[in-house]
Amino acid sequence: MTNIANLLSAFRLIAAPFLFYLAWTGRPKLFLVLLAFTLLSDAIDGFVARRLHVSSELGTRLDSWGDLVTFLLVPLYVWWLWPDIIRREAAFVLLVMGAFIIPITVGLLKFRQLTSYHTWSAKVVAVLLSVAVFLLIIADIAWPFRCAAVLLFLSACEEIAITLRLPELRSNVRSYWHIIRQDGETKDNI
Repeated sequence: MTNIANLLSAFRLIAAPFLFYLAWTGRPKLFLVLLAFTLLSDAIDGFVARRLHVSSELGTRLDSWGDLVTFLLVPLYVWWLWPDIIRREAAFVLLVMGAFIIPITVGLLKFRQLTSYHTWSAKVVAVLLSVAVFLLIIADIAWPFRCAAVLLFLSACEEIAITLRLPELRSNVRSYWHIIRQDGETKDNI
């Protein structure tokens, strides 16, 4: 089903080769502009879907694939454009990448498909990390990026815990606490 929310999510997939081109050819200003639009689309696609009542499994999957492409490739592109920043912040960049890759890997191993939890913590951290990346690149202010990296690690731990707790894959899980609460309600109804 095509709708504005799905188009916003698909935009991130479409933007990936253009981000690649801009980074590879050394065009940092255009790269940052396109990256800003890409991250903005990530921030608003879910809100738009809920507001217009067009949430769907396809939209959830598109959002997850857009996140995967964006958050795995952008560090490489930033490294091409700003290698000194990546070298200096290497530990936190690796923490961010690990915090993104490990929960995905755990989900793939358990469910044989990409998880799409979209937890509250992941949504908040995505916005914080997006802002922090721009502060790091444009103003060379590192502490917001470092804090966001640690928060992303904690959010990743929550996603791993959700994966380990769920008997079958579910999308759009608000938090680990919600899983525990739902398990308690299910036991009370038995």
